[in-house]
Amino acid sequence: MTEEIIIAGFGGQGVLSMGKILCYSGVMQGKEVSWMPSYGPEMRGGTANVTVIISDERISSPILNAYDTAIILNQQSLDKFEKTVKPGGILLYDGNGISRHPERTDINIYRADGTEEAAKMETTRTFNMIMLGAFLKIKPIVELDNVIKGLKKSLPERYHHLLPLNEKAIHRGMKIVQEINVAEKVR
Repeated sequence: MTEEIIIAGFGGQGVLSMGKILCYSGVMQGKEVSWMPSYGPEMRGGTANVTVIISDERISSPILNAYDTAIILNQQSLDKFEKTVKPGGILLYDGNGISRHPERTDINIYRADGTEEAAKMETTRTFNMIMLGAFLKIKPIVELDNVIKGLKKSLPERYHHLLPLNEKAIHRGMKIVQEINVAEKVR
C-alpha cells in the first residue's frame, strides 16, 4: 500500500499540521512516510500545501506530480490541484468559500463542510481535524488510535488538554463527509 496525498489550503488552516499528524500516525503503524511542505512567506492567509506519502515500502522520492488523494481547503487550491488527482483517485474538499465545485467525472469526489462544523463546535482550531476525520472515513489508511498518538506527538504539551476536543472533531468529520456525484449534476 502506498498513498500519495496533497493537502492544500490557506496558511492558518492547519494544512501542514494535518500532514504531520498523518505522518506521525503512519510511523506509529510502522509505515514509511514522507512529509514535504510548501508555503509562501506570508504564512497565515497565504497558500500552503504539503505532500504526504505513507507506504509499506521505501519511498524513492517525495516529489510528485500526481496524487492518489487531494484534501482541498480553499478555491485557489481546488483550481490548482483538481487536475493532479490520478484517475480513480479521491478529492475531498471543504465547501466553505468554494465558487466553482469540482467537475471531474474520473475521480471520486467527497465534500465535508469542516468550517461549518468547527463553528458549530465553537472552535475553529478543530477544522483540520474534522477534515482529517472525513478523509479517514473515506480511506482509513491509518488506525484512529495511531492518529491520536500522532496528534499527541505533534501538539506541544501545553495543548494536550485539547486532545479530547480534537478526537471529537475527527469523529465529527467521519460523520459529515458525503460523496458528490458529478456525473448526475452534469446531466
